[in-house]
Amino acid sequence: MLIARTPVRISFAGGGTDLPSFYEKYGGAVLSTAINKYFYTILTERDDNYIQVISSDLQKMAEVDDIDFKSKDLSEHELDIPFAVLKYFQFHKGVNLFLASEVLPGTGLGSSASVCVNIVKLISQFLDRSLSRYDVAETAFHIATKMLNRPVGKQDEYAAAFGGLNYIKFEPSGYTRVEPIKVDSESIMALEKSILLFFTGSSHNSTEILSVQKNSSEKGERATIESLNQLKELVFPMKEAIEKGNLDEFSRLLDEGWQFKKRISNKISNFPIDELYELAKKNGALGGKITGAGGGGFLMLYCPPENQARLRSAMSQNGIKEMSFKFDSQGCQIVYDDPFFGSSGRGSMLWRLTKVP
Repeated sequence: MLIARTPVRISFAGGGTDLPSFYEKYGGAVLSTAINKYFYTILTERDDNYIQVISSDLQKMAEVDDIDFKSKDLSEHELDIPFAVLKYFQFHKGVNLFLASEVLPGTGLGSSASVCVNIVKLISQFLDRSLSRYDVAETAFHIATKMLNRPVGKQDEYAAAFGGLNYIKFEPSGYTRVEPIKVDSESIMALEKSILLFFTGSSHNSTEILSVQKNSSEKGERATIESLNQLKELVFPMKEAIEKGNLDEFSRLLDEGWQFKKRISNKISNFPIDELYELAKKNGALGGKITGAGGGGFLMLYCPPENQARLRSAMSQNGIKEMSFKFDSQGCQIVYDDPFFGSSGRGSMLWRLTKVP
């Protein structure tokens, strides 16, 4: 039995500059941290040639005796990510894969990338193929963009694979460099305690938003390129603010970045999100943004500890729920590896999804 665990992330600055349509021309950079909300995959061997995949989050199950590696399009399949990873590795062994997440999809925390990174790590470990964190991230990005044709950026795969608080730079050549932020533990704790996540009440369709941004970048539309360049220029000053422990400056840049982000597309924000953000600022938040591509998901806010009771009360009165979290420093990893459990002779069991009345 193998169990892999991979974190999701929150992005502070530079989101959107990690799409190839932008960084291949101008270079990109993001500042993000992984958090301790995880995606898990459990693998057990079977004593037949079937591959069984179960997603507890999607309430879906697929059982096949082989993957059709000749099929070019898996993007319409409900379990497209695990099947694409298995296809990438030309995987033909009989296994059970059970997938579960601590966060729902569509919440802007990079969960799709975490799923892909997680299964890439798990399958490569099972096949005894040594992959570095860079290899895992690049493989997951290749699967998302080339096999599933998703208009995504690179930051999520790297945040999931590496973990930690990082400055990530994307070169026009395609090379990606991950630089951990050099800061003392006291400053990290101060930042962690000042960041709050509130669910807006709706998920988002990042594919639609990112497709529009991708097309705008490819066409060189001035407004989009200018906004993305402004976002990129905020990343390094924000990194320096964290390293110096200047969290007031960090919050100011966070707010400025959100204003730039909204100029990329009218789908990134909407009236309810804008109202919620203004409510937060009136009740002690100094800056914030939507955590993903936009349109819904989590609203991330920077709020000094002395203002947090007032902010939480205002959010609660409006039916907005908070999700507690801490920063993750470990990234994607195998958390259990025991060849006895789930070995041949036990693997013929068939897992079923059961709804409890």
